[in-house]
Amino acid sequence: MSNMAVLEGVLERITYANEENGYTVARVDTGRGAGDLLTVVGALLGAQVGESLRMEGRWGSHAQYGKQFTVENYTTVLPATIQGIRRYLGSGLIKGIGPVMADRITTHFGVDTLDIIEREPKRLVEVPGLGPKRTKMIATAWEEQKAIKEVMVFLQSVEVSTSIAVRIYKKYEDASISVVKNQPYRLAADVWGIGFLTADRIAQAVGIPHDSPERVKAGLQYALSQSSDQGHCFLPEERLIADGVKLLQVDTGLVIECLAELAADPEGVVREKVPSPDGGEPITAVYLVPFHRAELSLAGQVRRLLKTGEDRMPAFRDVDWDKALAWLATRTGATLAPEQEQAVRLALSRKVAVLTGGPGCGKSFTVRSIVELARAKKAKVVLAAPTGRAAKRLSELTGAEASTVHRLLELKPGGDAAYDRDRPLDADLVVVDEASMLDLLLANKLVKAVAPGAHLLLVGDVDQLPSVGAGEVLGDLLAEGGPVPAVRLTRIFRQAQQSGVVTNAHRINAGQPPLTEGLSDFFLFVEDETEDAGKLAVDVAARRIPAKFGLDPRRDVQVLAPMHRGPAGAGNLNGLLQQAITPGRPDLPEKRFGGRVFRVGDKVTQIRNNYDKGENGVFNGTVGVVTGLDVDEQRLTVHTDEDEEIGYDFDELDELAHAYAMTIHRSQGSEYPAVVIPVTTSAWMMLQRNLLYTAVTRAKKLVVLVGSRKAIGQAVRTVSAGRRCTALDFRLRGGSGEDFA
Repeated sequence: MSNMAVLEGVLERITYANEENGYTVARVDTGRGAGDLLTVVGALLGAQVGESLRMEGRWGSHAQYGKQFTVENYTTVLPATIQGIRRYLGSGLIKGIGPVMADRITTHFGVDTLDIIEREPKRLVEVPGLGPKRTKMIATAWEEQKAIKEVMVFLQSVEVSTSIAVRIYKKYEDASISVVKNQPYRLAADVWGIGFLTADRIAQAVGIPHDSPERVKAGLQYALSQSSDQGHCFLPEERLIADGVKLLQVDTGLVIECLAELAADPEGVVREKVPSPDGGEPITAVYLVPFHRAELSLAGQVRRLLKTGEDRMPAFRDVDWDKALAWLATRTGATLAPEQEQAVRLALSRKVAVLTGGPGCGKSFTVRSIVELARAKKAKVVLAAPTGRAAKRLSELTGAEASTVHRLLELKPGGDAAYDRDRPLDADLVVVDEASMLDLLLANKLVKAVAPGAHLLLVGDVDQLPSVGAGEVLGDLLAEGGPVPAVRLTRIFRQAQQSGVVTNAHRINAGQPPLTEGLSDFFLFVEDETEDAGKLAVDVAARRIPAKFGLDPRRDVQVLAPMHRGPAGAGNLNGLLQQAITPGRPDLPEKRFGGRVFRVGDKVTQIRNNYDKGENGVFNGTVGVVTGLDVDEQRLTVHTDEDEEIGYDFDELDELAHAYAMTIHRSQGSEYPAVVIPVTTSAWMMLQRNLLYTAVTRAKKLVVLVGSRKAIGQAVRTVSAGRRCTALDFRLRGGSGEDFA
C-alpha cells in the first residue's frame, strides 16, 4: 500500500453523512493557516466536529470540488495547539463545556488544558464561572468519554459506528470489551440498534467460528425477531429452517439440531402445531417465547371475560331500551341508525364487543352514545387509544378524559404494567379506540388489566393496515366463528357523503379508483418521474397547501409515503421538507447526529419504546416538536403531542427521527387536517389497497395525491398478500396444539 498517505487535521464541518453506510463528506483544518479548509471524503461516521483526526487514505481530485482526500480509516488524536484544544472542547464533546467555557478554560490553562482535565480536574474551579458542581460534571464526562474512546478504538477495527459504541458502553460500562470479545451475540439481544448482522460481523472479527452453535441459535432467534417486525407472531418451522440456512450459510442439519436445542430451552423458542394460515394442513409453528405466552394469555383472558357471571353494569341487563334510546336522543340531538343502535346494546350488555367500520359511518357518534348511557347509570368509564393524538381525539369526542394505553396501564421499564390481573383497572366499561393498532403484546397487557365483570369495547377500522407490532388482533377478534360479538357499520351518513376524502376512502376500499376531478378536498398532481414526484410533494406540503388553505405546514400538513427509501420515500422527503420548513440559520443552534441535523422547530417522532423517559415512558410513534437545544448541556428538548417536555441527551438522538414525512405504517392512529401522499411506481412492491386506504383515512379535511395514475391503479387493485402468521383466532375458539396431537 505504498501510495497510502497520512493527513492530520481538525474536523471543522460535516457537509454530508449517510447514516446507513457511513460515507461522509467533511471539511478539515490542516493548520496551514489562511483559513483554508480541505475536503475529505470516506468512512468518517462517528467523528465529531472539533476532534483532531489522523487519517490514512489517498489524494485525489474532484471535477467540481477540486483536490480532496479519500479516507480509508482514521483515529482521533488529542489536539496539541491552544486553538485546536479550544475547538475540541467547544465542540460539545464534553458535557458542561460549550464554546464560551472552552474559551475561558484554554485562556486560563493554555496548552496544559487537557493535562489539567485529565490529571487535576479539581483545578478547573480556578476558571471564572466554573463551580464545584460543573467541575465534577466535566471530570465525569471526560472519564466517560475516555472509556468510550477505548471501546471505540477496539470496535473501529470491526467497523462499528460511534453511536453503537456509545450504546454498548452505556449497557456494559467497564465490561464492554469483555462482552464484545467473548459473547458478541449478547449484543443483538441486549443493545437496541444492534441486530444479528452487526453482532455477527463483530463475532467473526473476534474469531467465533462460522458454524458455532451459539451463532446458529442467535441467527434463528434473529430470523424470528425479524419476522415479528414484519407482523408475524410465529414462523412455520420449514420456513424458519430455510431462512436460517440462507441467513447463516450453514448446513440444514446443523440448523435443525440447533433449533431442537432452542426448543428444549425454556427461554429459547416454542414449537406447537397450529392451523395453517392459508387453510391447508396443520403446520408446526415456531414462536419466540414472549409471543407464544402473549397469544395464549390474550385468548384465555378474552374467553374468561366473556364467560364470567359477574357484571359491573347490571343495570343494562333488563333496561327498557326504547326509553333509554329516546332519552339518549334528547341528550345528543340525533337518533341512532339501526346498526348503531345494535352496537350500543351490544357494548352495554356483553362483556367484550368490537365495533368496526370505515370513515363517515358514525363510529364516533356510536362511541359517544355508549359512553353517555353508561355514565347515566353511574358506570365508571375509562377511555384509551394507542397514540396520544388518538386519545386526544377520543377525549374531545366524549367530553371525558382519555389516555394512551401505555399511560392507562402505567407501563414500567422492562414493559411490566402497574395494572394487570392481580391489580385490575377500577373501571366498569373500558373503551379502546383505533384498536387496529393494538399489537399482540400490548393487547395482552390491556386485556389482562380489565376486571372480571367489566365491559371491554374495542373500536377500530379493520380494513386499515394492521398494527406495526406483531399480530393482527382486531382481525382475529372479528374472525368468523369466533366468540366475540361485533357490529360493522356500513352506512355512510349524508354529511359524510359530501366529503371527497370519505367518498374516495370507500371507493379505494371497494377496489375502485378515487375520483380526482371536481372535488374541493381531494386532488391529484400527476407526475410520473419518482424524483420529480418527491420534489412536487414537498412543494405542495410546504408551500402550496399553506398558501391556498391557510394551514400550518408543520402542524397541519403531513406527508405520508408508502416506503422509507428512495427519492419519494419518507427519509429523503424529510430532508427536503426540513430545508423548506426549518432551514438552518447562522444564529440557530443545531446538532448533527449521524446523517441527521436537529434544529429547534423540527417535527420529530420517537422510533423505539423507552420506558425510562417521561412520566410513563415515551413510545414508538410519539410525535413532537423540538423546543430547545442546549449545546453546553448536550441536551435537546421535545414537546410531545401528549403535552410532555422530554429531554434527550445528544447520545440518545438515535431514538428520534424527523417526522415532516413518515411512512404510512407509522401514521396509524393519527389524524391530520391535510395529507400529501406520493404514490410512485418505485414503491411498486408496497402498493396495496389497505396501505392507500389507511393513508387517505388519516386526513380530516384534505388529501393531495402526487404521482402516477399507474401506481394509484396498482395500489387500488392489489389486495394485501396473505395474512400474518398468527393463531389467535384459533385459540379464541378454544383450540390448542393438543388438537393435532
